[in-house]
Amino acid sequence: MTGARLASVSGHRPANLLTNADLPVPMAEDWVRSRTGIRTRAYATESVVEMATAAAGKACAAAGLEPATIDLLILATCTMPTSMPGGAPQVAAALGIRCAAFDLNSACAGFSTALAVAADSVRAGSARHVLVIGADRFSGWLDWDAPKVSVLFGDGAGAAVVSATDEPGLGIGPVVWGSDGTGASLIRIDESSLLVAMDGPAVYRWATTTVAPIARAACEAAGVDLADLAAFVPHQANLRIVASLARALQLGPGCVVADDVTELGNTSAGSIPLALARIRDEGRVAPGGTALLIGFGAGLTWSAQVVRIP
Repeated sequence: MTGARLASVSGHRPANLLTNADLPVPMAEDWVRSRTGIRTRAYATESVVEMATAAAGKACAAAGLEPATIDLLILATCTMPTSMPGGAPQVAAALGIRCAAFDLNSACAGFSTALAVAADSVRAGSARHVLVIGADRFSGWLDWDAPKVSVLFGDGAGAAVVSATDEPGLGIGPVVWGSDGTGASLIRIDESSLLVAMDGPAVYRWATTTVAPIARAACEAAGVDLADLAAFVPHQANLRIVASLARALQLGPGCVVADDVTELGNTSAGSIPLALARIRDEGRVAPGGTALLIGFGAGLTWSAQVVRIP
């Protein structure tokens, strides 16, 4: 069976960053920083499709591929303005291609879930090059009558190319994924207001007690020791959650823990590729190292795998 690897990872970061001082409701800046770790969050003027297209174009260029070589495009998102039509075919059209394309909604676990689907498609021979995009635009879905929730979210898109490889060794490791629908009400779009609603304390407890064992299982499935990881790139939900997971996993001293949430806020499906691209582009990690990715969020859903950094 053909192997699968990450050929590239790139991101589209909206230019408009809203500081804690500029929030549309009065909030103590010290409280926001101490409780969330967020200094700014991105609010896009672009649509989900426009952000996804920008990130996808960068990912193709970084992989040295023309868009015409893409066989499959998966857009992970939960914030398209309507459920139909999907965004993925529109992104493909914007790139000038007519490949297979579909949306995947696993909320904040969307990118890592789509990455697993892409890798399996490549291994099975259904595709040779797959564009995987995580893009969400939460700024239009925020309820400022619940500022402790709304302050968390931002906009952005990240993309990766998954390509076939005959090289031995780890490219994209086995996925460890699952769901617990009994917690579906914890993070949701409220049916009356059509805005984001969340039980923050319950989500925090779930994430800090449930996610670390999933991360360990992904490393075990890939045959990678936690101490040997070059990077830990969890969904950027909240810096306190990220820090709690890093402590629980007892990562090695050389492991870089992604912290993109401080700048962009929680960008849902976009957060993992954006965070991975940032630490790579800033030289905090080198290509070829191993990174543990784990997405988790509404549903409740989760998905994790170890990848080789492109």
